[in-house]
Amino acid sequence: MNFKHKAKLALAAMTLTASQIAGAQTTLLNASYDVAREFYKDINVAFIANYKKTTGKDIKIDQAHGGSSAQARAVNDGLDADVVTMNTTTDIDFLASTGVVAKDWTKKFPNNAAPTSSTMLFLVRNNNPKGIKDWDDLVKPGVQVIVVNPKTGGNGRMAYLAAWGQVRKKGGTDAQAADFVAKLYKNVPVLAKGGRDATTIFLQRNIGDVLITFESEVVSVDKEFGAGKVDAIHPSSSIVAENPVAIVERTVAKKGTGEQAKAYLNFLYSDEGQEIAAQHAIRPSNPAILKKYASTFKPISLFRAEDYFGSFAEAQKVHFNDGGQFDKLYTVK
Repeated sequence: MNFKHKAKLALAAMTLTASQIAGAQTTLLNASYDVAREFYKDINVAFIANYKKTTGKDIKIDQAHGGSSAQARAVNDGLDADVVTMNTTTDIDFLASTGVVAKDWTKKFPNNAAPTSSTMLFLVRNNNPKGIKDWDDLVKPGVQVIVVNPKTGGNGRMAYLAAWGQVRKKGGTDAQAADFVAKLYKNVPVLAKGGRDATTIFLQRNIGDVLITFESEVVSVDKEFGAGKVDAIHPSSSIVAENPVAIVERTVAKKGTGEQAKAYLNFLYSDEGQEIAAQHAIRPSNPAILKKYASTFKPISLFRAEDYFGSFAEAQKVHFNDGGQFDKLYTVK
């Protein structure tokens, strides 16, 4: 065998080894909303094990968390996330409008690409010193409410829409809803950037009497701050907050990770993924698993954004875009 042929073989072996290494080190980045950190930590461990078992290959998942709208903007501006897992459809619609995710992203996965959902409830200090039971208690004098800025996080938009919608559900008009929401925000001493920031303001900075947040935050608070710091109050009615997911087409085309990204998001719909969601007080879309965790998910009369706002896109335009309803009723403190 001549030297040139040996060199070719050696080079081929090196190329093979390099591709094997690259294959073994596929990394996905999941850009997600603020309060989903602990959920995705558990999902990632389970998915990595499942992927290894089913494909024989290793995979690594990195996470980026923040207010969901801030995350969507970061991805739009070039953050190379392979997938986005958000808490409102408007953030993914925004990425679809700029061509970063597919225009028909809601058709790419079951249940309008929402494997899970949540709702908004109240966290109050242990033993509920202010006696808060329902929405009307939040507008009483001397009650301080901590909530996320609806311009920076889906958590905040959902809280706002829940507060508005519950007035409509009781038979109130939009004018009465606007009046109620204006009173509510007068009781907000500071707007949080995202859901985790809101929890920090409430529990570490000790500001406020009540925190409006996702149902799942109860589990996170108990884990991080210790059980018994807060009581969860389930209001008489609240909004369905779907947690939509999408593949970032721009990134997967560049990295060649489309197949892995799809497997990752599909895992959220698996029985194992749905069980993990339920354990984090995130509502699974699988009815059998939802029923199994009935003690976690207390009965609340739920309504959808479509019931009173037309759609999330319409709500975004009317309420949260610059100069919209939120800007009219809230003065930055």
